[in-house]
Amino acid sequence: MDTADATVRATAPLTFRPATEADVAGLVELIESAYRGDASRAGWTTEADILDGQRTDPEGVAAVVRGEGSRMMIVERDGELVACCQLEHRDDHAYFGMFAVRPTLQGGGLGKVILSEAERFARAEWEVTEMRMTVISAREELIAWYERRGYARTGRMTPFPYGDERFGVPRRADLEFELLIKPLG
Repeated sequence: MDTADATVRATAPLTFRPATEADVAGLVELIESAYRGDASRAGWTTEADILDGQRTDPEGVAAVVRGEGSRMMIVERDGELVACCQLEHRDDHAYFGMFAVRPTLQGGGLGKVILSEAERFARAEWEVTEMRMTVISAREELIAWYERRGYARTGRMTPFPYGDERFGVPRRADLEFELLIKPLG
């Protein structure tokens, strides 16, 4: 691909759609590439220094795709999967998770656009007034990114599931999740 083609692809419009069962394998590959292993180091969201093993698996992604009150949002550019996120309707709020942007595309503003669309969807479709997420508290740079987008740290922690390799193999003993919240106006 020459430079002109790369520029056109990078500026082509994003399309958003709900994932289907046929998308599960591609979603697992995308999520793994954004968080685990050496490939994840091409982006800034890597967890490779704090966790080994997997980030998710086909069963976990398929459960979100099939779940009532949940949506796995696919983000494509020119038909190519470039990002995804999980949304769940939970009572009076929405939960945001499994957020992944292809590592080579990170840092270019895509994440902001996707997060904004997820918030818009949750307000419009589910009429919720708050978005919640949990982030590994050791991920200070990532938490700061969310804070710049209006999310507030709550100080409410939940333990990391040590011993459950479906969520990774910790490389340190101090991992926990912090709840972040944003009012959705």
